[in-house]
Formats: sequence, structure tokens, C-alpha cells
Amino acid sequence: MKIEKNKVFSLIYELRETNSAGRIIEALEEAKPMTFLYGSGRLLPYFESELISLEKGDNFGFILNSGKAYGEKMENMVIDVPHSVFETDGKIDENICKVGNVIPMKDSNGNRLDGVINQITDTYVKMDFNHPLAGIDLCFTGKITDIRDATQEEIASTGYSCSSCSSFNKETGCAGSCN
Repeated sequence: MKIEKNKVFSLIYELRETNSAGRIIEALEEAKPMTFLYGSGRLLPYFESELISLEKGDNFGFILNSGKAYGEKMENMVIDVPHSVFETDGKIDENICKVGNVIPMKDSNGNRLDGVINQITDTYVKMDFNHPLAGIDLCFTGKITDIRDATQEEIASTGYSCSSCSSFNKETGCAGSCN
């Protein structure tokens, strides 16, 4: 059985920065693989495209340049936030407001963003809202540990059922007359 649409697959991998000799970012052990439904949108698209047609037991290795991973670092995502945002009763909480801390914030639309504190000055806190892996090429090596057919419920929960009639067909998503 091969990885393709409507297949659930498990994998282990080692993720390194830049190339196979780079700093280890994450490593999954065979006892704790990650499991995904192919095409569900839970993986980086280019990561997923590297796995199509692999079979159980197959090893893989590839590099995603930063543009195909989390993008380049964007300077407009590094923002000077006024001290007042971090103050309680006129004082900054120094346990929270420290260089290197990741602070959950909200944008003007109420969306949650995590920002890393890069610098604290007398008037502002410089925060970086780029993804932590932005600007980094990612090197993946790993192994496919299992593949199976997805259940109807798994497929339906990811939006693979027909958007017009809500019926289900394993291949097309539609079992009605919409095809």
C-alpha cells in the first residue's frame, strides 16, 4: 500500500537545521510515531509531496528550503511593543517579560500570535512574530512505519466529503450525482 489520498500513514523522522549535519530540531522515536491523513492539510505541503507513493518501511530524506517550509523571516514581523502592554499596576512583570520568552499575544483582529522577546529597552519591547523556523532550511530523514485506509469518519472530518451534497466516496469525496 502506498501513501496517497485517503490513506492514513505513520512516520518517524529526525529534523535538522540546514542539512544532515545541522543542529537537531526534533526527533521522533519509533515507539511514538506521528500519524496523518494524507492531504488533510496538517503537514507542510512540500513535506507531504515528498512522501507520496512511499510504502511502509520506506526511508526518506530531503531538504525543504525555507521558502517551501515556513518562509523567510520578514522584518515587518519584528515589532516594537510599548512597555505599557506588559505593565500591571505600572510595573513590568520581569518574570514574564524576559529576553527569549515566548509570549502569546493577539493582533488587531483577535488572532493569537506567539512572539519571542528579542530586546527590552527603556520604552519598548522588541518582539519577533515570525514562525520560529522561518528563514531556516529544514532537513528531514525518516521512515514510514505504517499505512492504512482512512475510515469514512476520518475523511469526513477533514472535509473530503462532497461540499455540494455531503455524501461520501472514498476516491472522489462524492457518492451522489455531483461527479
